[in-house]
Amino acid sequence: MTNIQIPVSVLNLAPIREGKDSKQAIEDLVNLAQATEEMGYKRYWIAEHHNTPTLVSSATSLLIKHTLEHTNTIRVGSGGIMLPNHAPLVVAEQFGTMATIYPDRVDLGLGRAPGTDMMTASALRRSKNDSVYTFPEDVQQLLTYFGPLEEQSYVKAYPGVETNIPIYILGSSTDSAYLAAELGLPYVFASHFAPRYMEDAIRIYRARFKPSQYLDKPYMMICLNVIAAETDEEAEFLSTTMKQFFLNVVRGTQMKLSPPVEDLDSLWNPMEKEAAEGMSSVTLMGSKETVKGQLKQFQDMYNVDEIMAVSYIYDENKQKRSYEILKEIVDGK
Repeated sequence: MTNIQIPVSVLNLAPIREGKDSKQAIEDLVNLAQATEEMGYKRYWIAEHHNTPTLVSSATSLLIKHTLEHTNTIRVGSGGIMLPNHAPLVVAEQFGTMATIYPDRVDLGLGRAPGTDMMTASALRRSKNDSVYTFPEDVQQLLTYFGPLEEQSYVKAYPGVETNIPIYILGSSTDSAYLAAELGLPYVFASHFAPRYMEDAIRIYRARFKPSQYLDKPYMMICLNVIAAETDEEAEFLSTTMKQFFLNVVRGTQMKLSPPVEDLDSLWNPMEKEAAEGMSSVTLMGSKETVKGQLKQFQDMYNVDEIMAVSYIYDENKQKRSYEILKEIVDGK
């Protein structure tokens, strides 16, 4: 039986809205965390991106700490920490410190991409070797750092040992599905911008999953876009902000999160439209009834364990309302 009454969470890339600056974008990030905590969202994850003037999510662990400080119950974590950019020991110490200050509220989502362009990646790199290929060992190292004292080697993360911070494997292709299944860890797929391999990744992860000390059965989370509003027409209008966001990605331009527009076709050509809509094809969009139907259809097909919602909506109150509508749907209200 499929279930649309499932846990829902939030992913935030911390975009800067047009007319605002970096400080205001960080304030927006905290405001949304406080609002979604009050609504009963399970977790609030913050992305990692570098050399991107329109996003403020470069020092992810600092934003997580700042969000933990201004919330009370919601779990806060990384969506994700891009491991090629960081030494596992440093990650373990940072997250171990946060978990010591805020017990049972910290999540660590890990990705194998650099979260930036190749020149910036090489400026961030901890070594000149390609640390993308050491991702499985780095994950294993982190599991050890957070584990029991008797399983540690000479180098330990203080604080970090015995914090048992939950680790999630993030993926936008099928590679990480194999790793998450092999290690018996929860798996989070980035359908919000890379939906192409979603079905394959879900299938591989579930088919190959090996029970572990962390999980006895697969735990599949899907990141997707949600634009919920009072009517289908309003949601369609609000979604033009998201489509402009993806048009930015397609063009490689650096525009802040833009207000919605009446006529998108005047902004993009057919090829750009196809590319931008391809990236955002896994989107729940419309009125409460429409989104409910879409979520039911999605769950009939994939029956995932948790939905993590991204909402690129320019008006903050309408963004909060979108999250509220999604929560009402999964709560059966």
